[in-house]
Amino acid sequence: MTWNRASRQDYDDWRELGNDGWGWDDLLPFFKKTEHFHPPIDTAKQLFGAHDHAGQLGLDGPVQVSYPVQFSPSHRFWHRTMNGVGIESNMAHMAGDNTGCWTSLVSTDPKSGTRSYAAAAYYQPNASRPNLWVLTGAEVRETILERAHDGQWEAKGARFVHNGREFSVSASREVILSAGSVQSPQILELSGIGGSQVLSAAGIEVKVDNPNVGENLQDHMTTTMVFEVDPSLPTPDDLRSPEALAAAAEEYTHSRTGPFVVVPISMAYVPLMQIAPQSAIDTLLTSSPSPDSPLAEHNRLLRRRFSTEGNRLGHVEYVFDLGNWGPDYPSEPNKKYGSMLQILQFPFSRGSVHIQPSPSGSSLVSSLRVDPQYFSGDHGRLDLEIAVLAHRFSEKICAAQPLSNIIRKQVSPTPAEAADGESLREWLRRVLVTDWHPVGTCAMGGKQGARAGVVDERLRVYDVRGLRVADASIMPLQISAHLQATVYAIAEKAAHMILEDLDRSS
Repeated sequence: MTWNRASRQDYDDWRELGNDGWGWDDLLPFFKKTEHFHPPIDTAKQLFGAHDHAGQLGLDGPVQVSYPVQFSPSHRFWHRTMNGVGIESNMAHMAGDNTGCWTSLVSTDPKSGTRSYAAAAYYQPNASRPNLWVLTGAEVRETILERAHDGQWEAKGARFVHNGREFSVSASREVILSAGSVQSPQILELSGIGGSQVLSAAGIEVKVDNPNVGENLQDHMTTTMVFEVDPSLPTPDDLRSPEALAAAAEEYTHSRTGPFVVVPISMAYVPLMQIAPQSAIDTLLTSSPSPDSPLAEHNRLLRRRFSTEGNRLGHVEYVFDLGNWGPDYPSEPNKKYGSMLQILQFPFSRGSVHIQPSPSGSSLVSSLRVDPQYFSGDHGRLDLEIAVLAHRFSEKICAAQPLSNIIRKQVSPTPAEAADGESLREWLRRVLVTDWHPVGTCAMGGKQGARAGVVDERLRVYDVRGLRVADASIMPLQISAHLQATVYAIAEKAAHMILEDLDRSS
């Protein structure tokens, strides 16, 4: 439910790649169009670092944006601890510079105590419209493409399966593909749009040969330290018993209060230069090769983000909250835990999403291989060394007061694993998980067009008429933010462009 934005430069880099209309100033109206911000009460401002964000947020959009009505007991330590290690509080983190520490907004309706999201915000108010049909439980098998008189491919509809039966639906104007960074490239490839080698291996007719489909996968990479904390603190560990869980559910049902409404909001986006000397960062960059064109410009902008010129960007996100978030550390009875997440924002690693040949004789859709390439290859080794630097700063944060006053013992990594560099690298490899923020697999090509991307700046698939992609997959470079607010802004901008193009054609 995290609702935040990246810094101005993150989006301006998209525009610099040649994607006109995709800089910070271009996107800001669409950010605001999605938002219905509820200002915090005075207590939240005085005690927890909440802020009014005057003029920075939308006030009448469909998605409800607010601060939690209850805060984690550890959050009262967050700002003072981060300030103590040199990270200043940022009360305007939605205004184009998200570096520093802050109290995060969430996509929650404070009146109902429920999550605000696409179904509640966009669908339900329009569910009775006669020109809108939402069919759940349906799996798209392909976009239907036909040759036009001039020889170009046109999208004419989609083929899908529902309750075991196959159907086709026709489109009179265009098809909009919004299946996300994993399944949008999958559907394009199943439709014959993708790299010829991938398609041929899967037995799919090659209609549009574009090897960029499914490539350029970028994700936020997360590692988590786990600590035993003061056993008197109320934490999610209290909900292990069925009785405690039932009591929390009843409190939420009756009053919209209690453990169920506490969400993680202790966040910081820290420039790497505040973690390590710029000389050390430059040495790391020099040791890693640059990819060849057509992604050379992408790589230049990415490396610029780590230079002195980009030192006001948040390279590492830190999140602290109570509870055991460690992927491989089992909680012990009668103990309570806290977790520090460190999340690399600008990965050099590039993965892929591609269909695979179906099992012999199978009628199922081709299987899918998602290969994020975390810490793999030369660029992955660069990410690993940045993760080591980021981890050392995590240790510094957790050793600082007043947060350190509630920490009793570090349990993952163990002190022995943390003390030795190679052991720490092995621990980082072992506990690394996704932050569920994949982007880039149907990226905007910008100046390079189909040589570097899948869609143009109006989200139209190259060499196919009547087909667009509108989701996180169109982002050419990863951003230093959780993706939710940006994806809504992409959707609003896509809707705006569709109507613009419709007006021009009529």
